[in-house]
Amino acid sequence: MDYLRWGVLGASKFALEQLTPAIQLARNNSFKALASSSKVKAAAFAQLEPEIEVFGDYNELLADGTIDAVYIPLPNTMHVDWTIRAIKSGKHVLCEKPIAMKAGEINELINLRNDTGLLVAEAYMIVHHPQWQKAKEIVESGVLGELTQVDSVFSYNNKADLENIRNNSEMGGGGLPDIGVYTLGSVRFVTGQEPLALKYADIKYENGVDVWALAAFDFPKFKFTSITSMRMAPRQEVTFHGTDGFIKLTAPFNPLVYDQAKIIQRMNDGTEKVFIYPGVSHYVNQIEAFSDTVLKNKTYPCSLEFSQGTQAMIDSILDFVPG
Repeated sequence: MDYLRWGVLGASKFALEQLTPAIQLARNNSFKALASSSKVKAAAFAQLEPEIEVFGDYNELLADGTIDAVYIPLPNTMHVDWTIRAIKSGKHVLCEKPIAMKAGEINELINLRNDTGLLVAEAYMIVHHPQWQKAKEIVESGVLGELTQVDSVFSYNNKADLENIRNNSEMGGGGLPDIGVYTLGSVRFVTGQEPLALKYADIKYENGVDVWALAAFDFPKFKFTSITSMRMAPRQEVTFHGTDGFIKLTAPFNPLVYDQAKIIQRMNDGTEKVFIYPGVSHYVNQIEAFSDTVLKNKTYPCSLEFSQGTQAMIDSILDFVPG
């Protein structure tokens, strides 16, 4: 096999606008099939790739032996079930985040992955972006001195979008399941540390979903705060603050959409460095990393165990009871 043949389960807007084009642009990858019961939605995908085969049922696509891997952008509550079905059909799986609604649900996925040897991963694209790899390099170098504080904010406002599944509790909606994976997982990726304890959490709910959440964690060597919201003006920012300097990522999660990817490094003496990454698509990088793992036996940078660790942080916030 010299390239990966992809099928997509579900004709989501995000799959149409981001992931399917990324598959088309990624080297050694090809978009071959879509499963959707909506002829109207399927037609939009066929405009992107006229040669795709369209299935009216998800299971029909999974039964197609010509498909090597599937991307799953279904509502959150459907992720585990269809990931399991896809693995059992012999497909490699890239499932949209969060791959599960509870950390414990990922255990079965890990076991199936180990039993089959297939690549199963959450679509956690930021670790494939060079700005995050550079942030990790800077923090690990020690140039910032002793890391003391990390702060992460991700917000947008979808209050008016009542049909958005993020506003639907029955589909696993909420800000934390949607974007908490980024504020929480990114600090683990950069520092390589795991939280010791959740010290404080405060959540505001509307119609059964969290629309604003603040959390404060103790890590072995620093303090960490996270704010996520679906009811505030769009803002993205992550700061790693040490005794000798800090770095700030100004478009950490949606570069090319929110703003240009940039890291500002400022030291005690006032000197400043700026690292800019124009035009980089972490979605394309993610697909290429996925296929490189399958085709060339490379190590995938976001394991299910990593995703499970982030989901455990989300679970702890949602379960937090003030003392």
